[in-house]
Amino acid sequence: MIVGAVAGVTAAAFAAFSLFAAARRPSDRASALAWRWLAAGSATWLVGIAVRPLADGTPFVVTFADLVLLAGTAMLAVGTGLCAVRQARGQALLRDLADAYVCAASLFVIGWVLLFGPAYRDAGDAGTFAVTLASPLLCLVLACAVGPAVVPARRSAWPVGLAALAVLAAVTASETVTALARLTGDEPPLGQVWLAPAAFLLLAAVAWSDRTARPDISGEDRDEAAGDTTAQAVAESATGEQQETESSPAEGETEELVGQTASSLLSAAPLVLVVVAAVVVLLRVLGGGVQGPVPVLALVSVSVVVVLVLRLFVVLMETGRMRRLVDLGERQLHDLAESTGDVVLVCDYEGVVREIGEGVETTYGYRPEEIVGGRIFDYIHPEDVPAIQVAMRAMSLDEESAESAGTCMVACRVRASDGTWRPTESVATRRVRGEELLLVTTRDVSDQEALRNQVAHLTFHDGVTGLPNRAYFEERTREVLARPGAGAAAVVFLDLDGFTAVNDSVGHASGDYLLGQAARRLRAAVRADDTLARWGGDEFAVLLEGATDAQTAVDLAERLVRTVSSEPFRVADRDVALTASVGVAFADEDVSSADLIRNADVAMARAKELGGRRVEVFAAHMHTDVVRRLELAADLQRALLENQFAIEYQPVVDLATSRVTAVEALVRWWRGSAFVPPELFLGPAEDTGLIVPLSEWILREACREVASWHASSWKIGLSLNLSARQIMAPRFVESVESALSESGLPPSALTLEVIEEMLVEDAEETVNRLSELRELGVRLAIDDFGTGYASLALLRQLPVDMIKIDPSFVSGLGRDETLTLLTRTIVRLGHDLGLIVVAEGIERQEQLELLREMGCTRGQGFLVARPMAARGVDSLMHTDMPSMPSGV
Repeated sequence: MIVGAVAGVTAAAFAAFSLFAAARRPSDRASALAWRWLAAGSATWLVGIAVRPLADGTPFVVTFADLVLLAGTAMLAVGTGLCAVRQARGQALLRDLADAYVCAASLFVIGWVLLFGPAYRDAGDAGTFAVTLASPLLCLVLACAVGPAVVPARRSAWPVGLAALAVLAAVTASETVTALARLTGDEPPLGQVWLAPAAFLLLAAVAWSDRTARPDISGEDRDEAAGDTTAQAVAESATGEQQETESSPAEGETEELVGQTASSLLSAAPLVLVVVAAVVVLLRVLGGGVQGPVPVLALVSVSVVVVLVLRLFVVLMETGRMRRLVDLGERQLHDLAESTGDVVLVCDYEGVVREIGEGVETTYGYRPEEIVGGRIFDYIHPEDVPAIQVAMRAMSLDEESAESAGTCMVACRVRASDGTWRPTESVATRRVRGEELLLVTTRDVSDQEALRNQVAHLTFHDGVTGLPNRAYFEERTREVLARPGAGAAAVVFLDLDGFTAVNDSVGHASGDYLLGQAARRLRAAVRADDTLARWGGDEFAVLLEGATDAQTAVDLAERLVRTVSSEPFRVADRDVALTASVGVAFADEDVSSADLIRNADVAMARAKELGGRRVEVFAAHMHTDVVRRLELAADLQRALLENQFAIEYQPVVDLATSRVTAVEALVRWWRGSAFVPPELFLGPAEDTGLIVPLSEWILREACREVASWHASSWKIGLSLNLSARQIMAPRFVESVESALSESGLPPSALTLEVIEEMLVEDAEETVNRLSELRELGVRLAIDDFGTGYASLALLRQLPVDMIKIDPSFVSGLGRDETLTLLTRTIVRLGHDLGLIVVAEGIERQEQLELLREMGCTRGQGFLVARPMAARGVDSLMHTDMPSMPSGV
């Protein structure tokens, strides 16, 4: 007895010390609290076992040591219960208590039949027997109470919980043996002495294991563990982390397997113990009867049966409730699918429909009873059936293959009751309910498919004309040129002449309507195999895929010109006559699709430059000219920045007195040491818009120079030519006013010249701008008079001060009677209107004499004076021009 006490004290002390020390290591709070309870229980049990040898000499049946041991055992039970993942509540708590009672009662019955019955006979005193047996029974109840919560737990405290449960079992067995020894008066067997100490030593060892040292971050403790993470935990060695990571998958699988096995054994334990107890009782009854008070045994047995019945009733109730929840979930899922417009059906792997929702009638026009019992393949497009069958075979789950997919998405066409094929998207899910079936949710995506087709159509078609657009035409051209025999292909570009005026006059909506009419005309003119597209704006393109010869493409181009100009377009209750400029380019082996399209565009631009309403076939020099013009435009911009321009002045003289009355400012460009004629760069400058800053620079420089001559008491005028872009510039009038104010030149000394074409194109806006200049005091002149299409009425609307006769008229004086008569008429008209008449291009003495005889007051030309720099004009200051210059 003394040896057992010493062994128990030593083992319990070691376990208490280990648990107290382990509770101070980093871990989750729940585990630390459980270990403290276990340590306290071990220490309390240590005290009880230490004083038991002294208390056994007292006359009391239950001694103070027994009470201390019971208190320690209760503490151990609390600590063991805290090692569970979570404490059971509600129905789970009742289930665990019922299982615990069945287990305890079954073990009690087994113990009674095998051990306590004979001891009861020998004890004689029922009270002493009951009091002596109370301690082991309480230990048994505590062990069975915490067992169901600890065994299935899988967390860091699980090994300690199992070891603590083993301690409770050992304490229960030890107390049972001790109670029997007291009843019989015998000494306890030697093995019983070491049972409890061995369990405590196991508990002490498990408390120091690495598994229990790791914190548990599952469940509710995860948030707490995250908040308690310290810098020391973050600074763990990389090697240790790697090893733990590598071992965690296998370790997790082992724990999962052990946990599942423990849960299964725990669930079966009550029934197994009941069966064992029944067998033991039956064998004892058959062997001679049960000893001891039978009513006690019968009461316990009946209570076990009652608890089992109640337990079975609760299980049945839970099963029924779960079945109702499953049915409710399926109904809710079905209703949800029906409310979204989807059709829900259940079929087997052969395609036979078992159930189908009411939505099939709304979506496809079939009554549900028409579909049930039939095969879904009868309603699926024949081209889609093989793919559906393959997907269903892949989903089928048999004994040999347990890894097939559980869900599959398919797209197919389904025949509606009206015979139309509807595009659908379906999701099939395996559904096991007595037999393996498929739950299929089908959605009609006809609207989405129509929207996708519309988006695709709009991506490659023009919204105004309905024709293919630029992206489609480029892709189609690449495809055609990639085929063998692509050398027979040609591209035709067409531009509507004068279309911009339509937008400006009747609006863009009417302009779009006109484009639609033009597209219909052009579509009727091209061949069925040709691709007609709207390139952009008022431009159209045609791809001829079978142009066997060049004449075929040219004939088509000429037919397109005639189609456009054959009759006016009816827009906004008015007739609009348009013409077309067409360019043709032919494919070649070394010409890419982009180059072919570019060549046709260049040819079309060339036709437009030549006046429109014509067909131009691309030639290599056209592309060269375009490149040259682009390079020239870039050089022009650089020349403006580098001040490569200069101004020369051509004197305008009084033909009667040969006195210089004004100078005309002319721009000159020296690109390096090479002189660039004005006719080569003024056109590109006008096209690119660089003419505006260039003209502003000429205006400022010329005004400054002439103002300096005015300051020297030489009062002469300054003439400048205006471009159409310059007049339409946003701050044109302000720029003229600024140049005059900065230079100090009087406005009356400045004469701005415009050609007749500017007065015809956008006449109202041009006249308004020029009238604003006239209000500033600036004089106005019509240059190249007689060559344009301006109405004489404009001379009345626009306060013009001067007209300049075009050199083409002056060149024929004395040689062409018609030109001479026209010149005389212009001079007389100018006099009648009170205008100054200036003749340009005087190069022969005969021309000078005739102009004087006609009464023309002023003139300019090489005979009078060539253009010169400002220094040359200075030499003419206060000097009359000779009446008959020679060699000039």
